[in-house]
Amino acid sequence: MAPNRLTPICFLACLWCFGVFSRSISGEEVKYNWEVKYMKGAPDCMEKDFIIGINGQFPGPTIKARAGDNVVVNLTNKLDKDGVVIHWHGIRQLKTPWADGTAAISQCPIKSGDTFTYNFTVDKAGTYFYHGHLGMQRSAGLYGMLIVDVEEGKKEAFHYDGEFSLLLSDWWHKGIEEQEEDLNAKPMRWIGEAQSVLINGRGQFTCSLAVPPNSKDSKGLPGCKFTGKEQCAPNILDVEPGKTYRLRVASTTALASLNVAIESHNMLMVEADGNYLKPFLVKDFDIYSGESYSVIFNTHKHSSHNYWISVGVRGRDPTKTARGLALLHYTSAKVSKRPKHHPPTTPRWNDYAHSKSFTYKLLAHPGSPKPPANYDHRIFLLNTQNFMEGQTKWAINNVSLKLTETPYLGSIRYGLTNAFDQISPPETFSDTYDITKPPPNPNCTISSGVYNLNFGKTYDVILQNANLIQEGVSEIHPWHLHGHDFWVLGYGDGKFSKKDEKKLNLVNPPLRNTVVIFPHGWTAIRFMTDNPGVWAFHCHIEPHLHMGMGVIFAEGVHLVRKIPDEALSCGLTGYVSWGM
Repeated sequence: MAPNRLTPICFLACLWCFGVFSRSISGEEVKYNWEVKYMKGAPDCMEKDFIIGINGQFPGPTIKARAGDNVVVNLTNKLDKDGVVIHWHGIRQLKTPWADGTAAISQCPIKSGDTFTYNFTVDKAGTYFYHGHLGMQRSAGLYGMLIVDVEEGKKEAFHYDGEFSLLLSDWWHKGIEEQEEDLNAKPMRWIGEAQSVLINGRGQFTCSLAVPPNSKDSKGLPGCKFTGKEQCAPNILDVEPGKTYRLRVASTTALASLNVAIESHNMLMVEADGNYLKPFLVKDFDIYSGESYSVIFNTHKHSSHNYWISVGVRGRDPTKTARGLALLHYTSAKVSKRPKHHPPTTPRWNDYAHSKSFTYKLLAHPGSPKPPANYDHRIFLLNTQNFMEGQTKWAINNVSLKLTETPYLGSIRYGLTNAFDQISPPETFSDTYDITKPPPNPNCTISSGVYNLNFGKTYDVILQNANLIQEGVSEIHPWHLHGHDFWVLGYGDGKFSKKDEKKLNLVNPPLRNTVVIFPHGWTAIRFMTDNPGVWAFHCHIEPHLHMGMGVIFAEGVHLVRKIPDEALSCGLTGYVSWGM
């Protein structure tokens, strides 16, 4: 059957009617009580006991709310010895910077046995997710979806008859403690590629969905046999012929970039990171760690077949990580009926032309907020791989980030100048730096310093990618900014220069909270310092952040009021009730 054609039209969005949350009569409060603890599970058919679950679930429960609602999560830490925090990825935390859930930045880790209440407003509809933000707990499975619908009585920019959510992740058979030890070793022992790609916490390592149960694939894996009750049984999305569906997709991968395709179905891109896009059709799309998208697809009017949903690795050699597969099941066909064809082929892992072709098409929906015409200040951030006293580090402008014991939000708000390095990191790098070669001086410094941004101003950040220590190698880095959306003004190959100014898009740049930098390239973003707080800006690849690839932005902290004492119960702020 020929691929279907889609035309977006306005219509009322489907109303939420799920029983997993409680909403107050005014429709303003969504409450959850969560316990975080280790659990056993076999998400890719290999049982492990180091999964971090919430209320015995992996992935964690999906939060569903409407724009304008208050989300209240009473989080109790049941981990035996480890602290925990939750970051609400993409939620700007307007007036609640302490609820951002970043250990050592916005709050202290929640101690074992303690309860911390996150109370924040979800101000904008869209597709989001949450995850742990202490050490590498995201790699252990501490994540879940967060979906915000439009306010009651308002309309979406597109119509759909039903919706599904896919939370994508990668999975290792090595626990996070061992991974962290390897990354900290002298010399570093790299964690290697993930064993599996998980779709909503499900993947297959010991068998292949792509071949019949009584046969083997090219690597000798047997076909999978499932009753459907196994934890690693594939996700099945039930659809009716002749309908329109919204597919929300978010990536919480620790390392891998991914590509999503639905066999024999085109997809209309309509949302990115909670912001509407100028719609365009794709057969597949790339998604980097920290990103979220919504696509619209039409089902065939008549079909007695099922189809593959394929999620493959991009940007890294995928030979050790099999693609994730799910099933698009037409109710007009038996669920046990295998798709007629092989799953869609994932584009070659280093086909960056394919990646850029998609990324460059992401533009703001007509009527979206436009960026200020000019910037007040510009910061250049050079991404490099370095050494520090025998350890491998990632550095920004030759400075590797080291977090402090006292949360920055508290130490800056209350003037504790001895809590972190008071010298701000460099705002640029040498004009003579050659990004195509390994760093001439591979050694970096370590700092806990902060970029102090002027409040109420417009900032540009030029993210510049460079060569690794290894000759001829540069990697993809997805960067995430907490507390803000930003305009993506443009991308380019090579080193950013004045001639690239004319490439910047000030007409319809997309609003995002996460953006990719391609190998040996640059990405330009613009944002406004309009949200008092202390915010992380970092590579969303888990081991890269662990190794220092991030910066801290502070803005208008003197305007922050009523920080809960329990958010500052450690370090130099742990001995006093501040009451401010």
